[in-house]
Amino acid sequence: MPPNFVRYDYLSFPPDEQLRRAREFFELCNRRRTARTFSPRPVSRELLETLVRTAGTAPSGANKQPWRFVIVTDAGLKRKIRIAAEKEEKQNYERRMSQEWLDDLADLGTDWHKDFLEVAPALIAVFSVEYEKDGERTRKNYYVTESVGLAVGVLIVAIHNAGLVSLTHTPSPMHFLQEILNRPSNERAFVLIPVGYPAENVTVPNIKRKPIDQISIWL
Repeated sequence: MPPNFVRYDYLSFPPDEQLRRAREFFELCNRRRTARTFSPRPVSRELLETLVRTAGTAPSGANKQPWRFVIVTDAGLKRKIRIAAEKEEKQNYERRMSQEWLDDLADLGTDWHKDFLEVAPALIAVFSVEYEKDGERTRKNYYVTESVGLAVGVLIVAIHNAGLVSLTHTPSPMHFLQEILNRPSNERAFVLIPVGYPAENVTVPNIKRKPIDQISIWL
């Protein structure tokens, strides 16, 4: 059968409006910072679901949408995740990381303590789905890592746009997430994102983003 196409509802803007919107969106995104100190103030389920739905609009290989978002708000589960994450992170900081890596992290003030995993009102555990089961048939997914990475990027911007803060936490290895959250063998933990409001008077590292001439090449 031929592919089924529908007309694209394209939003068109004059050049000056395009530039204005692009600049405004840049300014919005440029204000985004990673927060490691959260308020326990709750975030509504409706808002969290909307953020995840937004992440699900990301492009993916063959439109397989190979992602799973597990939203954790249960205090007991968050406690288990913190304990398991800190166990791995303690090993990382004390044994696995090179001195160069530790030196690069020094300006960020991080260590193996991850209390934000309990304080943040919600954790979004993102899993990549390596393949799908269709009855007895296994259906492969394509460009899984790239696709899930795109979805996480959209999610982070959506969180910031909603007036919340987040943190991309990647303890390695992350097998404990699959066990604690009871995920099937075709899913692999990709990243853990605490989401919520910043703590009062929260501070962030005084770092700068690279200028345009260091991140772009015109040919």
